[in-house]
Amino acid sequence: MNPTYRGLSIFHKFALLLLFNAICLYSFAQVKVSGKVTDAQNQAIYKATIKFKNGKDQLITSSDSLGNFSLILPKTANYTLTISAIGYRSFSQIYAINTGDLKLDAITLQPSNEELQTVEVIGTNGKKYYGNYSFSATKTATLNKDIPQAISSVSKELIADRQAAVLADAVKNVTGVSQSSYYNQFSIRGINQNEEGAIINGMRTHQYYFNQPLTNNLERIEVIKGPASATFSSVDPGGSINLVTKKPLTEDRKEISLSAGSFSTIRGALDFTGPLNTEKTLLYRLNLGYEDSKSFRDLQYRKGYIIAPSFSYIPNDRTSLNVEVVMNNSNSRLDRGQAIFGAIAGQTDLKSTPISFNMGASNDRFNSQDLMLMTNFSHSLTKDIGINVAYMKQNWTEDLLEHRTTNAFGVDENNQPVPTLAAMRAVQRQQKWRTDNLSSYFSMNANTFGLNHKLVIGYDRINTQKLRGGGENSAQGYRLKDGTIAARYDPTKKDLYQFKVVNGVNAPVPNVEHFNLANPTYTIKNLSDYIFTKTEIPPAYNLINAVYLQDQIKYEKLTLTLGLRQEWYEDYSNYKLATEKRIDQHKLLPRIGLTYAINPNINLYGTYLQGYQPQGNTSTLVIVPPPAGSNFKPLESDLKEIGAKSEWLNKNLMVNVSIFEINQKNLLMNANDPLDVNRLIERGAQRSRGIELEASGFIRPNWQFNAGYSYVDAIIKDDFNPALIGERVQNTPKHSASLWTRYNFEIQKLKGIGLGAGVQYSGDKLPLYIRDFVLPAYTLFDAAIYYSPAGAKVQLAVNMNNILNKTYWVGAQNYLRLFPGTPRNVMFNVTYRI
Repeated sequence: MNPTYRGLSIFHKFALLLLFNAICLYSFAQVKVSGKVTDAQNQAIYKATIKFKNGKDQLITSSDSLGNFSLILPKTANYTLTISAIGYRSFSQIYAINTGDLKLDAITLQPSNEELQTVEVIGTNGKKYYGNYSFSATKTATLNKDIPQAISSVSKELIADRQAAVLADAVKNVTGVSQSSYYNQFSIRGINQNEEGAIINGMRTHQYYFNQPLTNNLERIEVIKGPASATFSSVDPGGSINLVTKKPLTEDRKEISLSAGSFSTIRGALDFTGPLNTEKTLLYRLNLGYEDSKSFRDLQYRKGYIIAPSFSYIPNDRTSLNVEVVMNNSNSRLDRGQAIFGAIAGQTDLKSTPISFNMGASNDRFNSQDLMLMTNFSHSLTKDIGINVAYMKQNWTEDLLEHRTTNAFGVDENNQPVPTLAAMRAVQRQQKWRTDNLSSYFSMNANTFGLNHKLVIGYDRINTQKLRGGGENSAQGYRLKDGTIAARYDPTKKDLYQFKVVNGVNAPVPNVEHFNLANPTYTIKNLSDYIFTKTEIPPAYNLINAVYLQDQIKYEKLTLTLGLRQEWYEDYSNYKLATEKRIDQHKLLPRIGLTYAINPNINLYGTYLQGYQPQGNTSTLVIVPPPAGSNFKPLESDLKEIGAKSEWLNKNLMVNVSIFEINQKNLLMNANDPLDVNRLIERGAQRSRGIELEASGFIRPNWQFNAGYSYVDAIIKDDFNPALIGERVQNTPKHSASLWTRYNFEIQKLKGIGLGAGVQYSGDKLPLYIRDFVLPAYTLFDAAIYYSPAGAKVQLAVNMNNILNKTYWVGAQNYLRLFPGTPRNVMFNVTYRI
C-alpha cells in the first residue's frame, strides 16, 4: 500500500473515495461527439458553426479545414444540433445522445443565398480578410462570385489587423484604387472622382470630401468597380465605395480596443453586441470610436469621435427591421498639402521643402458634424415575394477657417512669379446640408419554362439640399494705396499699389500676406487685418426620382442579369429665391451581365453598364465646378468588362481576374474664350483600359492573406488642346500592387504569436492640374506582431508602417499642393474580447 495513503485518517480516506467516485461518474456522464460537414459535392466546409443545445446548456464549435469537428458534451441527454455556414441552408436535428463516444454520419449542407438575408440586419461571424457576398450590387443577397461585375471587399478583420483607422488606410489594399489627396478622394481604375457623395449601406449620402471617415463602425468596405448608376443613381464612372456598417449579432460579444503610437496618437474603440431578450428577436450593437492625434505635418491635428448604436428586431423568419444611428464629430485643420518651390532653371525639386511643410495659421480650424439615421425593413409576403424598404436621413454641418494658397505664386513688380512666395487667401465658411434617401423594392422568385427568375422592381427617391444661412468670407488680391483691394496686380499701374521687399524682391503687398517658403513662420492671424468679401452661399436642391427593373435569369449553369433604370433629375440653384433656376434631365440606363459556371469553383462573366452623372451646382468636387444654373450635358460613361471569379481550397481561397474598358465623355473644361474666361464646354473625354488580379483567403487555417495587382492605361480622348489627345490621364498610376498576410504560429513554444507583413507598390503619377513634374513610383513595407496569451481574452499588437522610412507622395494638384505619404510610424494596440 502507498505509504502516503496508509498515513491518512479514516475520514480522509473516505473523502478521497467519494471524490474519486464523483470524478468517475462525471467522466462516464460526459460524451465526446464528432462529425464532418460537407457540401453537395462532398467538399469539406471550413468554419461552419456547430451548436449543441439542451435547455439552457449550449456548446458551440466550428469545423476545421477538413470539415471535421468534435466537442465534449457534459451529460447524456437529447440535444438539438444546428449547423450553419454562409451560403448554405442551415441544418437542424434532435439527437438522443445516451452512449459513450459518438461519431455522427457526415452532414451535408445544401447551397442557398437565403442565409445572406434579403436585407442586411444581422452581422456576420466571418474572420477572413474579404467578404464573399454583397447586398448592394444587385439589390439582392448575392455571392460575389455570382455577380457579373468586379467587386473588391475589405473586411473588418483586415481593417483591424492593419490598424486602418481611416478609409484611405483601408482601401490601399484594393486593386485599382489610388489615393489622390488627403481628402476623401480617390482615383478608381484611372478615373478621378467627380462626386463627394459617399455610399453607406447602398444609400447615397452627402459626405463632404475633406473628411476621412473613421472605420470603427464598418463591417466591410465594398468597392464596386465601374459605373454603377443602374444601382446607386449618379456615381463616379471608375467605381463606387460602399461602406457597410456593423449590424447586431445573435451572440453576446464585447470588445474594447486601445491604441497609441507615433505623432501623439491615441485611439479608443468599443464594440458591444448581442440579444436583448431570451428569444433573440431583439438585438443590439453599440460602436464607439475616439481619436486624438497630431501628424507628421506641421500644424495638423485631429480630434474626433463616432457614436453608432443599432438595433435589429426579427420577430419571425418573415420579418426583420434594423434601425441605426451614426454620429460623427470631427475637429481638425484642413490640410491642403505640401508646397514646393516653383521650377528654378526649368527644374522641379520635390524636396525643396520638407514633407512636414504646411501653409496656414495657428488659429485655422475645420470642424464638421454628421448625423445619420438609417432604417431597413424587410417582409416576406409569400415564400417567393418580399418587400424591402430602406430610408436614410442625414444632417451635415461645416465650420471652416483657413489660410490657403490661391494655387499661384506671388509676383514681383514686373508681374513675374516669385518661386519662393505662395500667394494666399483667407477663408471663413459655414454651411449646412441635408439628405433624404428612400429606396423601396419588391423582390420575387419565379419559374417559367425551366428558367429561374429573381426579379427586383423598385423605386428610389434621393434629395440633397444645401440649406440657406450658409456664408463665406474671402480675402485675397493686392492692396492699393487708397486702402482698397484689387483682384489682380496690373504692372502698368504700379503707382496705384503698395510695395514691400521680400526675399530681396520688390513685390506688391497682398491683402493676405504671402507665405514665405524660404522662411516660413506660423502665427495666430488677426482676421481684422484683412479686407473680406462677404458672400452668401446660395441655397441649392437636387431631386432624383427613379424606377428600375432587374431580372436575374438562371438556366442550369448560365445566369443572365438584365436591368433597366429610368431616372429623372431636377437641380435647383438659388432654391426658393426670386432668382431660382431649375434644370431637368432624364436618362434610361441599361445593364446587362452574363455569368457561366464552368464548375462549382469557377465562374466566367461579362458585363456592359452605362453611367450617368448630372453636372449641377450641388457638386463641388468636379475639376471645373459649373456656374449655378448652368445646363450642361451630364457626364456619361460606359463599362465593358470580362473576367473570371473562382474559389479554391474548400472555398477558403478567392482568386479573381478582370479585363475592363471604361469610357467617359462630356467632362467640363474651360472653353478658352477670350471674351469670357469662365465659360465652360462639355468637351473632355477619357478612356481607361486595364487588367486586375486579386486573391484573398487562407493558405492554411493559421495563415491568410490579401493581394492584388492592377494595370491601368488611361488616356485623354478629347480635349480643347489637341496636343493632349492620346496623352496619359493625370493622377493615376499605370501599375499598382499590394499584399498583406498574417501567420499565426501553431508550435507550442510560439503559440499565441502572430506575424503580419505587407508591401504596397504604386507607379508614378502626374499632378491633377498640371503636367510640369512627375510624382515618382514608390514601394512601402509594413509589418506587425500579434500576441494572445494562452487562455486569455487579450490580444497585444504592434504595427510598423513604412519600415524603410520611404519619402513618397500619394498625389498632387500643382506646385503648391503635393500630398506626401506618412513616414515611418508605429502603433501599439491592446484589444480585450469577451
